[in-house]
Amino acid sequence: MKIGIIGATNRTGNVILREAQSRDIDVEIILRDRRRVSSDAEVLEIEPTLLTSDDIEDLDVLVCAFGTGKLNDSSRLYPALIKHLLEITKQSSVRLMVVGSSSCLYTDAKRSQRLFDEPGFPEAAKNSANSLNEVLKLLRASDGVDWTYISPAERFVFRAPRTGHYQLGTDFRSYNAAGLSEVSYADYAIAFVDEIQNHQHINEHISVVSR
Repeated sequence: MKIGIIGATNRTGNVILREAQSRDIDVEIILRDRRRVSSDAEVLEIEPTLLTSDDIEDLDVLVCAFGTGKLNDSSRLYPALIKHLLEITKQSSVRLMVVGSSSCLYTDAKRSQRLFDEPGFPEAAKNSANSLNEVLKLLRASDGVDWTYISPAERFVFRAPRTGHYQLGTDFRSYNAAGLSEVSYADYAIAFVDEIQNHQHINEHISVVSR
């Protein structure tokens, strides 16, 4: 198996990279500046929006872990990237897997409210949340693409241990036995790479919570 990762130098993309390499999965890092890479993985130096179907034809899975936190206009840039990735993976054997956001998870049984609709949702995070929700809409409206969008639990904890245990949820906010909606980056990466290898949630929005 060979996967390509866009965003392998940010926090989430990097833990997915390391988890994939620990399982001897062949990884290609896709980014615009190879000087940012400290990994020994193969590198394709290209602006991701300039990728062609020929560039990814030897991949089984294309992972998009594109970071939106520091973008001034992520609401425009990330959906534009996803539109492009949908186009080059359409009618191909390359699966598109997207690192999602907890902000897009439903919080009520009627599916009328998402986490980013709740009072108190940080104003500074709304631009990124809207961007990632737009990405999800584009995936759902696509045709001829094998995609999966994976959200972490509400509380996504970077400096937390790798327990090796997690539970999958649907597109609703879910909780573990302790009543917490949280997951470590490391356990999220385990779930993400498990899905890469198992290929069980085709064209679905799923979530990961600690167990």
